[in-house]
Amino acid sequence: MPKSGTIKASRRNVLKGVGMAAVGASLPPAGAALAQGTAPVAAPKGPKLLEMDGKAKLAVLGDKPLVAETQAELMDDDVTPIDKFFIRNNGLVPDAPADAKAWKIKVDGEVDKPMEITLGDLMSRFPNVSYKMMLECGGNGRSFFSPEARGNQWTNGGAGCAEWTGVRLADVLKAAGVKPSAVYTGQYGADPHLSGDATKPSISRGVPIAKAMEPHTLIVFKMNGKDLPLIHGGPVRLIVPGWAGSTSTKWLTRIWVRDKIHDGPGMGGFSYRLAKTPIVPGSKGDEKDTVILEAMPVRAVISFPADGSRLAAGTRKLDLRGHAWAGENDVKTVDISTDYGVTWKPAKVDAPPNKYAWQRFTASVDLPSAGYYEVWAKATDSKGVTQPFVAGNWNPQGYGGNPINRIRVLVAS
Repeated sequence: MPKSGTIKASRRNVLKGVGMAAVGASLPPAGAALAQGTAPVAAPKGPKLLEMDGKAKLAVLGDKPLVAETQAELMDDDVTPIDKFFIRNNGLVPDAPADAKAWKIKVDGEVDKPMEITLGDLMSRFPNVSYKMMLECGGNGRSFFSPEARGNQWTNGGAGCAEWTGVRLADVLKAAGVKPSAVYTGQYGADPHLSGDATKPSISRGVPIAKAMEPHTLIVFKMNGKDLPLIHGGPVRLIVPGWAGSTSTKWLTRIWVRDKIHDGPGMGGFSYRLAKTPIVPGSKGDEKDTVILEAMPVRAVISFPADGSRLAAGTRKLDLRGHAWAGENDVKTVDISTDYGVTWKPAKVDAPPNKYAWQRFTASVDLPSAGYYEVWAKATDSKGVTQPFVAGNWNPQGYGGNPINRIRVLVAS
């Protein structure tokens, strides 16, 4: 694992992308005046970059546990390559098994036939399926809250769309015989707690039985056609698409079917929970007045051009593209503005290849003269829910921050 420092610089009032190399601190952060109610300020330093074999230079947000996000300009592929895929760990990375197919998963609790099955048997016993699906950290967008919320200060890069191959969790649960008393799952992985205490889980989330039985919820062992890498939960993990990534347990060892909502680490307090009653930003909040974070909110990210791009003199038209997604829903529209939201132009939005995949959007916008422009993108989902101008519904852990995406470009004179 690389030696890397945790980013400490506050980005709570900066509505921006990453990838500042093209222009650097010569441009103010996109949307700075809107975010702060003051004149734009100088751009902060760029992030520390990941140095790891087999991985791109992702932006490091934390080193224990390792957390690294994908810069927006690296989110341009229709299927996110493994090297560009974000990293979110909660504990330490376990040792790779000597024999991946001998890895064991236990299914117990509210089932008629508890089982312990090896990965090899799992692969051969149940139908294998492949889907292109989103995986997104529950804290994605946290840096957009003001005042700063606790946790890794993600921009929009705690998300990726890989092709996952595995078996349906529903098929495994049906084989175990889910009892009528089943309410929730409790999931466990092999990642040791940061303290090194082998008896203490680093995290243990779960989902309602209905989501566990949804046909796109998978136990996966391949990513983009290759054996699931250790850093991404290999040899086997869950993918619970559309929901907070913490439910997609890495290094899966146990699925405990429960007769009540799971209460493992990561299920209590303010962990992965939203305030029921709107609270004053920066206040303590009330743990009892919260609801579990489930589906992730609608979001659009411009992946080309990179934020901070300098365009050649005479450029009067900008072709841009990006991806949008919406948790349990599809993206219906993406709209683009180059005049700070005064007017909007619809982008072309492609249909997803399957449910839970992100959707490509493209647009061509006019730039009437040389100078500085902000390009804004907002997505609206199939239920009519759109992105806000600023991150709202502040909560202590900073979940649900999905303001409209903004990039800056400078057309040379």
